[in-house]
Amino acid sequence: MSTEATQKEPLFSAKNKKLIFNPLSKENPITVQVLGICSALAVTAKLEPAVVMSISVMAVLALANVVVSMLRNTIPPRIRIIVQLVVIAALVILVDQVLKAFAYDVSKQLSVFVGLIITNCILMGRLEAFAMGNKPWPSFLDGIGNALGYAWILIVVAFFRELFGSGTVYGFPVMEWLGFYNFGYKNNGMMILPPMALITVGIIIWIQRSRNKDLIEEN
Repeated sequence: MSTEATQKEPLFSAKNKKLIFNPLSKENPITVQVLGICSALAVTAKLEPAVVMSISVMAVLALANVVVSMLRNTIPPRIRIIVQLVVIAALVILVDQVLKAFAYDVSKQLSVFVGLIITNCILMGRLEAFAMGNKPWPSFLDGIGNALGYAWILIVVAFFRELFGSGTVYGFPVMEWLGFYNFGYKNNGMMILPPMALITVGIIIWIQRSRNKDLIEEN
């Protein structure tokens, strides 16, 4: 066997870097694949729960990808979905308990939505489409990349909804600090309603596709 054939692929090869960076834009799970929309609507009225949800999804998705990838050759095909759900459910329970122990107030804000990570289409999609056919390291990077793609959408949506809906950013009274209320500015109550999350996501999709013509051609 030649030396080239026995060489290991670098941990951050060009191929592996794509697993991280592609989901941020042209393979974004929310704006391109239209997955995980429910949590984008439900937890983005404030920035803090959106950040915590993003971190939670990242932890669950990255670890679930690794676990399923390690087990992929031992899972009977007919029960693979059940095994994937069990792995996700176990990790979600761990994340939920950690939040209740160290960030109880945020855990209360997120309410049932942490548990609903189990039904997040992004997780099942990545386990089935990637982790079941790839080694642990690429699967880990794929999980991180898709979680980051999911996270930046949630954080941007939550930033604008909280800013214009409540006049704050991460609880800090930005509009009051800038003195906008002295000029008659009023918070827009519509921004904290779920329909505005969908409209904000729609605006992000429009901006993304207007800047990336490849997405329009592919669709």
